[in-house]
Amino acid sequence: MILSFKGIKLNIIFAGTPEFAVPALAALINAGHQIVMVLTQPDRPAGRGMKLQASPVKQLALQHQLHVFQPEKLKPEEVQVQIAAANADVMVVAAYGLIIPTSVLNMPKFGCYNIHASLLPRWRGAAPIHRALLAGDAQTGVTIMEVVPALDAGAMVSKGVVPITEQDTTQSLHDALANMGADLMVQAMQILAKEGVLPSTPQDESLVTYAHKLEKSESAIDWQKSATQISRQVRAFNPFPVATAQFRGETCRIWFATEAQNTQRTRENHVQGEIIALAGSLYVACGAGALKIDELQSPGGKRQTAQQFVQSKQVHLGEIFG
Repeated sequence: MILSFKGIKLNIIFAGTPEFAVPALAALINAGHQIVMVLTQPDRPAGRGMKLQASPVKQLALQHQLHVFQPEKLKPEEVQVQIAAANADVMVVAAYGLIIPTSVLNMPKFGCYNIHASLLPRWRGAAPIHRALLAGDAQTGVTIMEVVPALDAGAMVSKGVVPITEQDTTQSLHDALANMGADLMVQAMQILAKEGVLPSTPQDESLVTYAHKLEKSESAIDWQKSATQISRQVRAFNPFPVATAQFRGETCRIWFATEAQNTQRTRENHVQGEIIALAGSLYVACGAGALKIDELQSPGGKRQTAQQFVQSKQVHLGEIFG
């Protein structure tokens, strides 16, 4: 639910690029604030034809006839002159993707605030949603924070918590956190407009963890790991870069899988990676427990249910995923 605020208007520079940032921009527009500039990354090649494509934030901004500015970097003097000319009260950042120099952070009257997709100080950095899933965290959330030169180190204004279930993927958490972040930022801007200041709490540096950027090499499944670990990997890498496994000499993408429940199959009885049951899903033996695969994809093919995959490939018990 997007909250609405029809009180005092702020002049806001919004800096964001991907889908995660779209709900926040939409919420601030709906709240009645004046978006004096939208900073977003330059159009990038995308799709099969690799044609230049506007970012999701730019697409929304143009629908509302907002001023869009797309510099490659914010450091050049001519770029900073244009940002300063916007005469903003505040800058709101959501997954912008470019380094914001201290000189730019200091331009808005009330500073700069960011929507970060974790419960800071846990998971500072580039991939907080993925890392929370991979680590088996029971919950994640959103932190509204002051933007400072150090990475995700600013004081915290507010938080919202989202439990992580065994059905969650990075995509499902991404969507929930994007909407929560939009609501929290509108609330923060309402307070800022009324009070002229946002109370904040410094982060406890002793509790900091870092969410390092994902490497494609992390996508390959190691069947010696437990079903719990592999399930987290599969769900964390959905929708990107997608976990992979070898089957009949080909690389398959595993889109969704969970730890099989109530299974008595053990590693002593089966080879790791062995298909041990075909009952609507694919059940594969792991270092501990069994993985229940529900959705996967052959090279060059479309995403399929496990049942469709089994039928199309004529899969048999005892075959091995590598």
